[in-house]
Amino acid sequence: MKRSRAVSLGILGAAAFGLAACQQEEQTDAAAFPDIESCTAAAAQGGWFTREDCETTFADAQAVHAETAPRYESQELCEQEHGAGNCGGDTVAGSGGGGSIFMPLLAGYLIGQALGGGRAMAQPVVPKAGGGYATPTGGTQLSRLNSTGKMGATAFAKGPTTAGQPPMSRAAVASRGGFGGSAATRSVGS
Repeated sequence: MKRSRAVSLGILGAAAFGLAACQQEEQTDAAAFPDIESCTAAAAQGGWFTREDCETTFADAQAVHAETAPRYESQELCEQEHGAGNCGGDTVAGSGGGGSIFMPLLAGYLIGQALGGGRAMAQPVVPKAGGGYATPTGGTQLSRLNSTGKMGATAFAKGPTTAGQPPMSRAAVASRGGFGGSAATRSVGS
């Protein structure tokens, strides 16, 4: 009897600790910009990031976008998820920019302060149909660019590689509930 009570209390304590860890995601300073010029103008006013951080993270965001942006089998399907005029051909996948794979255009990027110091973090953002922006997985959503705030560090986690993978079909998009439909959302304010 004593042994099963000790085991029960141990399991209960571990579960409570695990739940607390899930609810206490570390927050980091973050800013969203449409382009490098907007970021460097904000850096010139002082703050936690520099002009060099803007340049480095923009290059990082471009590379991550090329690797992880969602890919669609048609421009029509891409524009359904990201808005008219917000998609282009996938030159990374070797389609020559006018082939049968389409992806949302890079609309801007997030810059985040690395937890514990170190290099600033980057994440590309793409347009969403109906307005706003999101990271390539759709997991972090923004109402506007040129904004700052706090967000969970997981917003800067790199999404799965989509470059070189088969594009999403209409059925695949529908099964997810649309762009970002299966992902949890986060937002940056102010």
